[in-house]
Formats: sequence, structure tokens, C-alpha cells
Amino acid sequence: MSGLVLKLGPKERVLVNGAVIENGDRRSRLAILTPNANILRLRDALRPDEVNTPVRRVCYIAQLILSGDANEDDGRDQLLRGVEQLSQVLTDSDSRNLLSEASEAFVAAEYYRGLKRLRGLLAREERLLSRVPRPA
Repeated sequence: MSGLVLKLGPKERVLVNGAVIENGDRRSRLAILTPNANILRLRDALRPDEVNTPVRRVCYIAQLILSGDANEDDGRDQLLRGVEQLSQVLTDSDSRNLLSEASEAFVAAEYYRGLKRLRGLLAREERLLSRVPRPA
């Protein structure tokens, strides 16, 4: 069996090709066998008011493609530019690996995988931004 496997908690919701699907009362696993299906866990979704950092902006573009709210070709170009800009700032090896994997996923039109890699940078970005002095 290949493809994406989603492990869902009770009542967890997921967006699959524009349709919201809610899990039942028990934990379950879904195997998504269709290649290039657009999948987004709604618990992972960013709301527009939460898109206030560079990594979150790039994640949001991937999310818009997955939800069908952005053109895939234009969005892919924006994603690749965003990853390139992030790679100029996040230069440690862990960040570089995640950015490289995200870039490879976006080139292959695997937006969920790329989004998942980028989400691995959110905690690091939060730590870095908390150290930056705020203007008075």
C-alpha cells in the first residue's frame, strides 16, 4: 500500500479535494491512494489572522493550494520563492534539510508533504522571533 496515511482522532476533520470529512467517535486511519489529492487537516489549518511571520506566510500559500483557494501554478512559484527566501535566513543544517525537503515536495506538486516539512520550522521561527528586540 502506498500513498498518504492519515491518523485521525475522534471527531477530527480533514479537507479532501474540497470536501470536509469528519471522523467518527473512535481513532482511525485513512489511506489516501489517489495521487495528487488535496488534503488538509483542519486542526493544522492557519487562519488568516495567524499569518504573521515569514514561515507562516509560506505555509498559508501551501494551505490555499490544498484547499483549492489558490491557483496551483502561481502558488507553486510563490512557494518556491518563499522557501528560497527562508533558506537565506534559516541557515542551520536542520532548517536547511526541512526547506530542501519542502522545496522538493512543492516541485513534485506534493503540497501536503511540503506543508508538513515547513510546519517543522514554526517552533524554531517562534524562538528566533522571541529573541528579536521589538521597536519601541
